[in-house]
Parts: sequence; C-alpha cells; structure tokens
Amino acid sequence: MSALATETLNSLGFAKPPSQTRVVVAMSGGVDSSVVAAELAREGYDVVGITLQLYDHGAALAKKGACCAGRDIHDARRVAEEMGFPHYVLDYENVFRDAVMDEFADSYLGGATPVPCIRCNERVKFKDLLETARDLDADCMATGHYIQRKMGAAGAELHCAADTARDQSYFLFSTTQEQLDYLRFPLGHLESKEDTRRLAAKHGLPVADKPDSQDICFVPDGNYASVIEKLRPGAAEPGQIVHADGRVLGDHAGVIHYTIGQRRGLGIGGLSEPLYVVRLDVEAKQVVVGPKQMLSTRTIPVREVNWLGGGGFADMQEREISVKVRSTRPPRAALLRPLSETEAEVELLTPEEGVSPGQACVFYETGGTRVLGGGWIWRGR
Repeated sequence: MSALATETLNSLGFAKPPSQTRVVVAMSGGVDSSVVAAELAREGYDVVGITLQLYDHGAALAKKGACCAGRDIHDARRVAEEMGFPHYVLDYENVFRDAVMDEFADSYLGGATPVPCIRCNERVKFKDLLETARDLDADCMATGHYIQRKMGAAGAELHCAADTARDQSYFLFSTTQEQLDYLRFPLGHLESKEDTRRLAAKHGLPVADKPDSQDICFVPDGNYASVIEKLRPGAAEPGQIVHADGRVLGDHAGVIHYTIGQRRGLGIGGLSEPLYVVRLDVEAKQVVVGPKQMLSTRTIPVREVNWLGGGGFADMQEREISVKVRSTRPPRAALLRPLSETEAEVELLTPEEGVSPGQACVFYETGGTRVLGGGWIWRGR
C-alpha cells in the first residue's frame, strides 16, 4: 500500500470518509461500549447501536451490575438517543440459552469449570451479532472490549490491551481471523479505565459513573450452583468427600458446589494438613481432596484450538510460547506441540496449580503482546 493510500484511511482503517463508513456497535449498556459508540458518532461515522437481550428481564431487573439486563438496555437506548444514532434491541434469549447457558450447566455437571463469557463472544456476539452487522451493510463491528487489533505483515493481528489490568485477551482467544478482519476495538489502546470514564464525561453520557459488571450476566451474586439447579433440576445430588488415598472424610450436597483447587468451605476441618479439591468424580458423586502438591500440573491437553499465529497449525513444529490457564494469572512460559489442526499438548516449563478442565489455555507470543490463539483444557492431569 502506498503512503498516499495509507494517509487517506479513516480511523477505522477504511479509505473513505467516516460519514460513508457504517459501523455497528455492540452496546451492553455499560460505559465501555457507550464510549465506543459516542466517540465514533462524534467522529462522524454512520453508527448503528445494537443491544442483545440475552435472558429474562424479570429476573434481571433486580440484579445490578449484570450486562444486558433491563436497566442496561435502557441505558444503551439513552446513549443512542443523546448521540443521535439508531439503536436496536435483538431478542437472543433462545440462542443464548442454547449456545451458552446449557453448555455451562452441562460442563459443571461434568466436573469442569466452564468460562461462559468466552462462549458468548464466540457463539453469539462474534457470530450471530456479527452476521447481523453484515446484513445491515456495515463496514465493520466495534465493541468495548479491552484488546487491540493491529495490522501486521500478513494482516490483522490480535494483541493485549495497553492496560494490562483491563486486558480481556483471555476471553477473546477464540476470535477467528475472519472475525478479526471485521472487528474493531477502539478502547484497546487506552492506558486505564479512568481514560474511558473521562471520555464518557466529555460526551456527557449518563453512564459515565456506572459501576462495572462483576459477575457472569446470568449468575446472580456468583452463585453458580443455584443457576445450575434451575437449569438442571435434581442436579445437586449428595455424595461423599473422599481423600485421594481412599479415606471417606465427609458428605457433600452435590459436586456442582465445588471447583478444582478449592480449599475453603469443604466442611472437613480438624485434619492435620490443608486439603484442596483435586478432582471431581461426577459418576461416583465424589469430591476428591488431597494435599496442595496434587494440584501441580505440567502437561495440559487442549482441543478446539483456534490458531491466530499464521500458517497451518498442524504443520508447525514445537514452539516456545507463553500461556494463561486462568484469566487472573500472568502468562507462563510453555512449549506448544500441535497434535492436529484442533488439538495440542502444552507443556508448562514451571508447573501450575489448579489447572481445570473447562478452562481456556490461551497462547501468547513470548516477550510480546500478540495473542496467538488458544484452546480448551479438556481433561485433568
């Protein structure tokens, strides 16, 4: 591309005026996506705001801080009205339940620890919503995620956000190259959330001081078990808490109340050593506990790999990368060994504790910010 052509690109990367560039903004009703929509509208883009109604309003109205609840739809609509662009609400309740909530429940019942926010991005926001944006003849779709899209030698690349405290790359590893070509993340370069709130205040947005959402949107107060019991009545079957050496230590009210690595709330006090949940045996209805060293994992099998590093994944030899096995943990040095186009083995150079089936294993460029993709951890040690 010539220097002249580069100079004529607008801020979203298109060689035409903003007024001739249509962008669909996925609006959750929070400050992040509201700022994205307001900034693009102020720049003169042809903005269309879309909010997804993902679950029952009646249950959501009393829940503060959850995305896509009734209050959030109202807030998104207010922002659109004040900034002067159209806003639509799409009913995706059935799609969301089928694509996200049901798998969440089944994964927990299978002894895994799922991450529904990743599935929501993968199967709803970056799939159905993105297709809707194309149907509206939008040139691109923008979101309020904290992640960066940068142009590399071979095309669009995914990079961590400038603000490491807000980085959402762990939740977006399954973004495909085709989706990445179409998506834009205008907040990824900001240094802090305060920068976002200052922009909201500058535009006079009613959500400038709105608190961030903390929980999974359909899990009130973080109580996973109560949601699973509603989705799968009778799922909380009682059983035994068993030491890895075979000793029965107590009873439990259902494996859905426990997660790998859990120490507190086991109800088996008075022992000489601290014990952790090391395995969930759903068929035997057992919560298996053991000493901390039993949580240590070096080899992680992953599947459903999404590769963003260029070239054929299965053709690649062993590669040094960094990986995250939990969203809140820093990347760790690892070796990546492809087994097929969609499966791989990850060897951690330093063992990690609490690696759980159902979690994501996200790949990063060693010493850099590029997200190389990732996969799903599908069985334990």
